[in-house]
Amino acid sequence: MKDIILDRLGKMEDLEQRKMLKNVLYGVFSNLIDYQEVANRSLEERVFNEIEDRERRYDIFVTVNNIENVDPVDEFLFPIIPEDLEEKEYNMGEVSQKLYKKEDVTLFTLFMNCDYLKIKEILRSKKTYIGEIVTDKQSYPIKIRLEQNLKYIDEIERLYIIFQKNSMPWKTVNNPYANKFFDVVMTECEGILDAGEMIKEIKVNLEEYERYKQIGVIPLWNVKRISMKNDGFPMPAIDKVNFEHIISLKKIGVDDGYLVDEDEKVVKYIMRTEDNLNIVSPEEKAGAWNVLKIAGQGKEQPRKLEYELISNSRKKSFINNFIQKHATLIRTRGEIARIVSSFEVSDYFELVGIEILDSKSKKGITYDMNSFIVDDIRIANDKKVMSLKFSAIKKESIIIYDILSFLISEIQMYFPEYECEGEFL
Repeated sequence: MKDIILDRLGKMEDLEQRKMLKNVLYGVFSNLIDYQEVANRSLEERVFNEIEDRERRYDIFVTVNNIENVDPVDEFLFPIIPEDLEEKEYNMGEVSQKLYKKEDVTLFTLFMNCDYLKIKEILRSKKTYIGEIVTDKQSYPIKIRLEQNLKYIDEIERLYIIFQKNSMPWKTVNNPYANKFFDVVMTECEGILDAGEMIKEIKVNLEEYERYKQIGVIPLWNVKRISMKNDGFPMPAIDKVNFEHIISLKKIGVDDGYLVDEDEKVVKYIMRTEDNLNIVSPEEKAGAWNVLKIAGQGKEQPRKLEYELISNSRKKSFINNFIQKHATLIRTRGEIARIVSSFEVSDYFELVGIEILDSKSKKGITYDMNSFIVDDIRIANDKKVMSLKFSAIKKESIIIYDILSFLISEIQMYFPEYECEGEFL
């Protein structure tokens, strides 16, 4: 507005009139314009604050790292399974007994540094490999096979159940590494392992897959299990039956996300305020609560990581926050493209086409990251297939197919009437 006034004044040829009008306009309208600009900024801030994406507190970050490089006092990344940090110990008596009964023995877990297509190839091969157990007395030739380790996928399913208990909306956990862990299972051993022997080294040769083998690598995420106590005594709830337990979050971080992991019989209602976690429970006595702490992005600091840190975070934008708070029917290709581009990892891809098919395409290269979510209403055999076609920017990455699977899994939640799959053009 001030620029418009100056422009109009500059076009006046009569200098005396220009001076008079300038004094009038700046004396009357200048303060009014300043007030209006302040009011507009205040209104804008209020609108943005009302639709602030508070669910960002529950974004999950994932990576893998060598055990030697894992910082035990890191406040952002923690082992998905804390026991992974413990040194593997073998009960030789138990191992000998299983071998005597011709039972399989799980030796250790390794990470396969390859993409999803190669993982599928390993699973289909069902090959047996040779190896060697070196003890403090002698060496034993062995035969082993690889079995996919699903314990990290199981942890994601447990996290999903906890989200449901806390009435929190679920967003697919983008863990592109979870399916790349395999157990080394001993099927045969030449000789008899003595219960008094001590294993010093285990050698295995995976032949054509040997170059992908990584030992001593574990997955990390920003989720930590903690125990939290009440502040003060529980207060009677409004219903006169239950009690309200208040846990202060000021000391441990109000910017982090918190989920209560207790039996549904113990917890009736959970509410998160800015500074407190309120739990309504029939328990009358104060006690400790099992809580999952999801470390906020503010604690994401430079650290030594061998593999990329991946998350299910959405890009910060007004339109993304607005649509998340308002139910929207997805009817157009443009809206599907917006969902894809709303995630930070979407920079890997560009959506170039959508096709509805009667059956799955042979070019499909994705899998469902939410396979544990059961659709009890629709029959999978009756569903048509929505094939989403992408062009890839970083196709050489070992997690490219997994990140695409994450995006497809998110789109699948919007289209339960279809079976969604992705492919590259």
